[in-house]
Amino acid sequence: MGVLTDYFRAADDGAVLAAIEHAEGGPLTGGPRPVFDGFEAKGVDPDVVLGQLIAVVRGLEWAVDLVGETPVWPTTPPPGREGPVDEDDPWATGPWVMRLARAVRDTLADLADAEVPAVSARWAAEAEELDAADGEELRPLVEDLAALARRAREADEDLYCWTCL
Repeated sequence: MGVLTDYFRAADDGAVLAAIEHAEGGPLTGGPRPVFDGFEAKGVDPDVVLGQLIAVVRGLEWAVDLVGETPVWPTTPPPGREGPVDEDDPWATGPWVMRLARAVRDTLADLADAEVPAVSARWAAEAEELDAADGEELRPLVEDLAALARRAREADEDLYCWTCL
């Protein structure tokens, strides 16, 4: 089972909630009429894989709470949903939307173009979840994340991640 992830920028949680409700939970980027500026980054979950990139950029050891996510959607369990969630429950597979900490946005926005090749290579070496991708394969993704973060910061917006299993 793969993790589907889209990273995008938005003005605030309210804009995201309105869009996700209209899209009935579906992705908010791509397609003929994307709702938000962003892109698909399949398998790059915020906690682990993106967190490993942030650790590399900051020169830190990876930690599960490095990205600092705030749940945005769903805001509450579906009607009638009580008790623990089992694996077959759609509530357990998403989609979910998380707002990433502003420090993550700024870390990516501050990444200089000249640093991208070295950062991509270190990320590839340290993130076993990337299935032995090399730095050159990851370079476009790092460039896209940094560019999205720059646009978000310039517009005083936040970065978000839409995720579904």
